[in-house]
Amino acid sequence: MAYCVTERLVASLSGVDAGYGTRQILHGIDFTVHRGQVVAIMGGSGSGKTTLLRLLTGQLRPWSGTVEVLGVRLDQASEAQRYALRRRIGMLFQFGALFTDLDVFENVAFPLREHTRLPEPLIRDLVLLKLEAVGLRGAARLKTSELSGGMARRVALARAIALDPELILYDEPFAGLDPISLATIGTLIRRLNDALGAASVVVTHDVVESLALVDYVYFVSRGHIVAHGTPDAIRNASDPYVRQFVHGEIDGPAPFHYPAPPLAEALMEEI
Repeated sequence: MAYCVTERLVASLSGVDAGYGTRQILHGIDFTVHRGQVVAIMGGSGSGKTTLLRLLTGQLRPWSGTVEVLGVRLDQASEAQRYALRRRIGMLFQFGALFTDLDVFENVAFPLREHTRLPEPLIRDLVLLKLEAVGLRGAARLKTSELSGGMARRVALARAIALDPELILYDEPFAGLDPISLATIGTLIRRLNDALGAASVVVTHDVVESLALVDYVYFVSRGHIVAHGTPDAIRNASDPYVRQFVHGEIDGPAPFHYPAPPLAEALMEEI
């Protein structure tokens, strides 16, 4: 059910436990993002970052706690309410997830055709404006197979903002990009968020680019938020796992060696 929220609050999770089947992934999650913010969710593989995104889009209901996005209580919302909410959310999927049978123009036009009844001339103008915003208006009629990795990610970003969303979600937007493309995507995330007056949530492993880009960071480990704060606070966090992750240390709470008996014992075993 929808209810009134503070003007700047875009999304919040309060005391959320969640998982799949009988397997619990998230434990007691408290999380907020406000209009104008770019917020990062960081942590190792399997820590629960993607599960957080699924809660924010209503794909997954929490076991307990509340999930509120753009004034809608997703832990109570109907399927129709969740579908309507998604029109107000943009999503950049990992590696772009473009439709391979559609050219660049039609990929960006897809959400406009799906969610609106705008006349074709207006759809054309909107698509060209979104492609201009990501620097790819000249690539409108290219096939997806003709795009580089960085170009494909920018097309996916143009598609994600086609409906001028109030909340934009990014699932590993920097994965597999060269340094120039990575810097370009990072700059676009910041500029587009500010231009739209939106809020953005970025799930990422990329420490350097993310900490230079975002306003606030939540660090997830084993389904718990173990640290949160400004980029400077995360750089100086005392939690051993956060410190190991941020500084790229080989050994620490995430060990270099997979658990095994002592090497001397293993060498003495009979074959």
